[in-house]
Amino acid sequence: MNGSVNKVILVGNLGKDPEIRKLESGNLMARFSMATSEHYTDKTSGKKIENTDWHDVVLWRGLAEITEKFLKKGMKVYIEGKLKKRAWTDKEGTQRYNVDIVADTLTILSKNQNSTKPSHSYTSENNAKITSKIEGIDAQNDDDFPF
Repeated sequence: MNGSVNKVILVGNLGKDPEIRKLESGNLMARFSMATSEHYTDKTSGKKIENTDWHDVVLWRGLAEITEKFLKKGMKVYIEGKLKKRAWTDKEGTQRYNVDIVADTLTILSKNQNSTKPSHSYTSENNAKITSKIEGIDAQNDDDFPF
């Protein structure tokens, strides 16, 4: 393979309501923290262990609009995107770094209040139009996801 791959896939829950910003260019940006967790049993103690990792997710334009309209703290989402490192200088003059996941696909897995089915999937390529429905998946049971 010539080249490289920068691809991230996450399924998790929003840690807080999305933060929405309209930039001077007129573009909309959404940002939220997302938790992913793994569960296992410690072999020596028999204790059930849960490890949670936090991720910073950024969405632009049409996906940011969808985020603003539909996403709230605690909702389960599927995100596809890429890692993007950013750097800035803080008030004390210290160089800071962060790695964001810049999403190009957003699937809302939490059930819509008016429906028994999970919501739709959105991508940046189709300017946040509905691309497909997730059918037959119980969004409350992670074991039912097809990946």
